Amino acid sequence: MNKPEIVVSGARASGKLHIGNYLGALKQWLQLQSDGHTCYFFIADLHGITTPFEPKELHQNTLDVAATYLAAGIDPNKSVFFLQNHVLEHATLAWIFNCITPLGELERMTQFKDKSQNQESINAGLLTYPTLMAADILMYKAAAVPVGEDQVQHVELARVVARKFNSRFGQTFPEPKHLMRDEGLVRIKSLSEPTKKMSKTGDEALLMDDEPEEIMRKLKKAVTGSDASGQNPGAENLLFLLSHFGTKQQTDHFLNLQKAGQLKYSDLKEALAQDISDYFAEFREKKKELLAKPKFLAEVLGDGAAKARKVAQATLLEVKQKTGLL
Repeated sequence: MNKPEIVVSGARASGKLHIGNYLGALKQWLQLQSDGHTCYFFIADLHGITTPFEPKELHQNTLDVAATYLAAGIDPNKSVFFLQNHVLEHATLAWIFNCITPLGELERMTQFKDKSQNQESINAGLLTYPTLMAADILMYKAAAVPVGEDQVQHVELARVVARKFNSRFGQTFPEPKHLMRDEGLVRIKSLSEPTKKMSKTGDEALLMDDEPEEIMRKLKKAVTGSDASGQNPGAENLLFLLSHFGTKQQTDHFLNLQKAGQLKYSDLKEALAQDISDYFAEFREKKKELLAKPKFLAEVLGDGAAKARKVAQATLLEVKQKTGLL
């Protein structure tokens, strides 16, 4: 994006973020904020309750994610940062979109098919998740939405919804484009199963706030053996991480050792552990400070919601006038 545009992106409060989340999403948010775009970043807690959850965990995870984003560099003075459920206009607009979106459009969504297979009881929220996401995006008349590959289909649906609404009620919403996240989110693999994407659980994930000794412990256990085809996805994953958190000179050094067949995985793991630890050192301290001040976190989120609400109220008023709602 060469010129400043309106950007909207949200993330569920579903546990601590790992370094793949950072490279693939959060780091891009920071760049968009730095580039001067009008950014709306929110914690998608309403989306978070479409799948099984525990209230206490949801509450704590929400605070943890808020502290994570702020400690990493999301600046409430430059971006609008808020909780989704604090701006009720999202839910109202989502209901209006539900009423113009064919059922077939929702049933064909890949994530609905995947997630519904793993649940005994499928709730309506899981089905209408994409229309709420469309409301999240179109409420602020976003031009671009940074997403991972698994969310591109949802942005496409937002375009469809915008088109349907504009056709029936008059030009109101721009059709947003998806902005693919950094390849890091896709390529960061599990430490224990390096052919699979890193998740947020167990020793397979390096969390952003892991302490240095924990980072080293997890990396020591990281799988680095070859697979049946002779490839070594474990080593490739570690070298890929080094390319993001280490220096170019250091990365080139280990790549040359690999090509020469002289790479010692223990040396690579030790160097990588130090680099990741150093990279997130300031972040870890800031996050601890923020988590110790829950009232401050609530104030930041409240201020962000107030800013978002002003825009959301104006958009919803326009929608009501065009649809005949009093």
